[in-house]
Amino acid sequence: MVSLEQLPADDARSRTLLTEYFGMRGETFPAGQTYRPTFPDAAAFTPPAGVFLVVTDDEENDVGCGGIRRLADATHGARYEVKHLYLQPQTRGRGWGHLLLTALEDQAREWGAAEMVLDTHHTLAAAGSLYTAHGYAPIDAYNDNPNATVWLGKVL
Repeated sequence: MVSLEQLPADDARSRTLLTEYFGMRGETFPAGQTYRPTFPDAAAFTPPAGVFLVVTDDEENDVGCGGIRRLADATHGARYEVKHLYLQPQTRGRGWGHLLLTALEDQAREWGAAEMVLDTHHTLAAAGSLYTAHGYAPIDAYNDNPNATVWLGKVL
């Protein structure tokens, strides 16, 4: 059975998954463009500022991760950003991305979030489908992330 475990974003297990994710993104980033990985500041993912979750499969292997961090409040109130949502390719299609994103949204709601936002790249079609299925819709860019081409948001 898949499980979610809260870990510091700078924990060795978290860092291993983030390194995999950044490596995959770097390899698949469009030709002629440079992917710029940034390891997260652990404090931004420490409750109640945020949380970082690691996905573990039924054999207790770490297979994915993701987090939320609080941003400056917006028009609707408290605003959290989804960051570094990743599942190893062999685990995709099992609903674990939905499980992870739902857990992150639930935590944000518990902390009084009124809105969730995220940035992504248009080449991440599976991620885009996941976010759309969860009710995220296009919004204006809220940051200057050089790796992003799409900004999405959802009022909770």
